[in-house]
Amino acid sequence: MPTLSVILITRNEQANLADCLNSLGDLSSQIVVVDTASIDETLKIAQQYGATIATPTDWPGFGPQKNRALDLATSDWVLSLDADERLTPELREEIRQTINHPQNQTCFAIPRSSWYCGRFMRHSGWTPDYVSRLFLRGTARFSNDIVHEQLISNVSHGKPIGKLKQPMLHYSFMNAAQVQEKMQRYATAAAEQAFARGKQSSPLKAILHGAWTFIRTYLLQAGFLDGSQGFSLAISNMQGTYYRYMKLWRLNQQQAAVKGSSKV
Repeated sequence: MPTLSVILITRNEQANLADCLNSLGDLSSQIVVVDTASIDETLKIAQQYGATIATPTDWPGFGPQKNRALDLATSDWVLSLDADERLTPELREEIRQTINHPQNQTCFAIPRSSWYCGRFMRHSGWTPDYVSRLFLRGTARFSNDIVHEQLISNVSHGKPIGKLKQPMLHYSFMNAAQVQEKMQRYATAAAEQAFARGKQSSPLKAILHGAWTFIRTYLLQAGFLDGSQGFSLAISNMQGTYYRYMKLWRLNQQQAAVKGSSKV
């Protein structure tokens, strides 16, 4: 029987981790947790579930950190999860059947049903939300992006990535405070990543891209059908985009100032 390692990266996830790991049932042969400076009960919970734990002192970004977790996996197959995700019994069974009968495919995407401040979103660009998370160990790694990392398969067998049918539950945003905290954190990381790649921005770009993000989320992706949460999500997406471009512009300005002072 093929074995499965479940890998997670964590930081202060005591509110989520137990529910996530409990949702695995008897599916996994190994649990790997790579933690970044948690000061709550995250590591204690991981220990209670018999996880293989690593606590590196630096934070290289989401992609490199997930590759660290991947390097500790020892099973035939790997399932990458976030602590705010849950497997349903139906999804557990589908994963079990998939790794037993993969039909020569090595990588599979799982649809997510994501929670936003009181409801699972059915529109707003969040459905369907396929994420590549299940793969044969040794056939894929995560990109080195510090945010918005992707799983890159190096063995395609001439086939597209397989898709599972049963959704994974994603409790991504429980309240407005969490929305604001995550929005700022991801905007900062995305700006730093864009800056490292030589991208440029301006206040006008921030305004235009922010406005377009609202129009796309609320109108083109039918966010209005998600009620008040759809409107709130469109606003937070707009803000996140605006802040990302403004933070990038500030980094551009700082770089220009440093270059200007060096010429004096």
